[in-house]
Amino acid sequence: MLQYDLENYLNQLLEISRFRDYCPNGLQVEGHKQINTLISGVTASLELIEMAIACNADAILVHHGYFWKGEEPCIRGMKHQRLSLLLKHKINLFAYHLPLDAHLEFGNNIQLARRLGLQYDGTFGEQAIAMHGQLANRMMLGDFGKTIATSLNREPLIIGDLSQKVQRIAWCTGAAQGYFEEAIDARVDAFITGEISEQNVHMARESGVAFIAAGHHATERYGVQALGTHIAQRFGVNHEFIDLMNPV
Repeated sequence: MLQYDLENYLNQLLEISRFRDYCPNGLQVEGHKQINTLISGVTASLELIEMAIACNADAILVHHGYFWKGEEPCIRGMKHQRLSLLLKHKINLFAYHLPLDAHLEFGNNIQLARRLGLQYDGTFGEQAIAMHGQLANRMMLGDFGKTIATSLNREPLIIGDLSQKVQRIAWCTGAAQGYFEEAIDARVDAFITGEISEQNVHMARESGVAFIAAGHHATERYGVQALGTHIAQRFGVNHEFIDLMNPV
């Protein structure tokens, strides 16, 4: 498939014009015009680029790309090393941040919901990115934590009474601990995100709403993987998702 066709398709599918984001969404680094092999991953790290080169990839698709607001603009150090490899090997870099969090079919949030057995009821928060819904049946918080650990292959940090019953859940993948107060106001039993801040502990204890930090990387594996699989099926390109271990 042609680079131009993939870029246009993804930009429209993910409705990138809807979002005010912290980075450019779409084609961040231009490479080969013809794309036959696509590698997807969470972050465009040096290791992912090197693995894409080993796979003779024409394009990389990630959730965390480059050129973030407030980032040092000079091309030197790690940034130079990453970009020089992409340019040398003519590998396209496609990155989608908030649009990939929010998409109702391939997004990180809906994919996490499906993995954890959560029924999606609606969205909340700035730009309607965070989600709320419910479990099919009430269960103890501790048991739900075990479900999360098994599903994500990572033990979550849980602030709350493990014996309390939960059913109404709010969630937002990655570093979305800032949505916790809105989740509390929505009268859910528990809130899931990737990371936790110091004040979230006190808020959980005082509100009685459990806070579950399930890992930034761990909660954001599934959107880009689903999107890459969709592209492969729709356009007939080779696709491989590469999951690089990240404990955060």
